[in-house]
Amino acid sequence: MTKGLVFYGKLGKFTFRMGAVVLVAQSIIVFFGALVAWGLARADGSGAPTAYLLVGSLLAVLCIVAAGLMRSPIGVTLGWFIQVACFASAVIVPMMALVGVIFGALWVICLVQGHKIDAAARAREESADTLTA
Repeated sequence: MTKGLVFYGKLGKFTFRMGAVVLVAQSIIVFFGALVAWGLARADGSGAPTAYLLVGSLLAVLCIVAAGLMRSPIGVTLGWFIQVACFASAVIVPMMALVGVIFGALWVICLVQGHKIDAAARAREESADTLTA
């Protein structure tokens, strides 16, 4: 089951595309989470509202950067870091734990199933090459 679960390295074409889609979608939700943290901190007068907004926005931008780097070996590592950081943001906004679980599950599914789909595509291409040769 965990054969495609990698932490560093190049991914197949389908896998890096699906991973990038997950990260871009996650960036939108993370930014909204940053806005929630900012609003709650301002309303309560607790914490540092500006810092919450800046760190959350930085994490959202990092999601987009990681999506762009999915073709490189470091992209998948950065994606894992984002999954952990998203889950850790539940310390400030507890509902981000649910977001972290959902997107973490999507991330793992993309890596595992994407690996299977890329392997099937490679096998199909190799069989087509042997038929034409």
